Amino acid sequence: MSHAEDSMSHTEGSTLPIEDRQNDSPQQSPELSQADSAFVQARQRRKIAELEGKLESLESGRARKERQMNYYLAQGRGFRRVVALFDGIEDLVAENDRRYDDQDEDATLDQERLHVGYSILVRTLPWLLKKSSEMDHDDYVRMLKALRQGADGARGDDTSKLKSLVADWINREFKPNTPVDSDDKHSRGFINDACGMLLCPAELDWNDPIVRAGIRDRSDGHIVTDLSFPAFLYEKYTANMDNLEEGLFKGKILMQGYKAVFMSPSSAKDVERDGDGADVITNNRRAKSAFCGTKVKKHVAQIIKMEKVTPRSIAYIACQVRFALSSVTSWRSVDGDFDYVQFWRSIVDFFERPPGRDAQRRVDKLLEWWTRKVFGRSRRGDLSTAVKANMSVNALARQRAQLDDAAFDSN
Repeated sequence: MSHAEDSMSHTEGSTLPIEDRQNDSPQQSPELSQADSAFVQARQRRKIAELEGKLESLESGRARKERQMNYYLAQGRGFRRVVALFDGIEDLVAENDRRYDDQDEDATLDQERLHVGYSILVRTLPWLLKKSSEMDHDDYVRMLKALRQGADGARGDDTSKLKSLVADWINREFKPNTPVDSDDKHSRGFINDACGMLLCPAELDWNDPIVRAGIRDRSDGHIVTDLSFPAFLYEKYTANMDNLEEGLFKGKILMQGYKAVFMSPSSAKDVERDGDGADVITNNRRAKSAFCGTKVKKHVAQIIKMEKVTPRSIAYIACQVRFALSSVTSWRSVDGDFDYVQFWRSIVDFFERPPGRDAQRRVDKLLEWWTRKVFGRSRRGDLSTAVKANMSVNALARQRAQLDDAAFDSN
């Protein structure tokens, strides 16, 4: 046999067994194939459902956190307005903690101011203490960040609002030869006669050309700092040098700024009345709109449940109005020689740290005047127990009880 034939014979011999093996392999039944396919599909469906559940859980958690952050942002909007314009929540909490650790240590004036701020904070945000104690550190930090963002955002909104409103009020009241531009702040400040008059220190006379030139040149004796109350804080923008407390914090543009921020810009148009007619008309309109189903937008005071004017809210508006009158274009704590932080503190201390009982009575009377001007007249809280007892509702209840007792005794 030749080599080629032997090779062919070997090839044929090796091919046959492979064919035999293929023919001998077991065939999978159609029933088993369908079962395997159904199992795979079911397993894939379970995996998909599991992944969808995880995704839904993640999205739900993300949505919950987003709602929570939005809540903190909204809650924080009142902080700069009524608690502390320049201090942070962390500063107030730290001072409260320090007092627990060092109970015998005398507090400084700055520490006292922080502690009062902490007391106002927990009244303004009553949920804060409980929520803080239940949080881990990371969630607490995120909450503080959101509150701070809400606070700073509200301050920025108020700054923007008053920028245009103050210009309009000045133009209407003083009718300057060159109207104050509602968009351009470069034309404000001491280079503008109307703004300069309102910013002028109370102890100086803006009508004096020497004073005007001295302030503009920042010459000795005419440097404007936070140690001087500006004229816009005073009634009719004029101070009595023999009694500097007279008319202080009764300036018209200060009241306009307050009502525009805490109530509405439209309410700032009329600040001359004593809190009667205009408020009644406004309240009646709101009540009618609510009865008719019209959605009425809440003002800031309603949102933060504010029923009385407070010292720190006045200080906040004073800083905002002063900034609106200035030529500075972006919010800052120092404007040349004028320190807004010290200015805010001086106003807060005037109200919160009177030197004696007579001064306290004058402060209380001034705050009552503010509350009446902003929120309208309300003497309900002043009613004594005896007066309430003699009013017809209570008197009737008492008479009915007496008649019932008399009938019981007769039986």
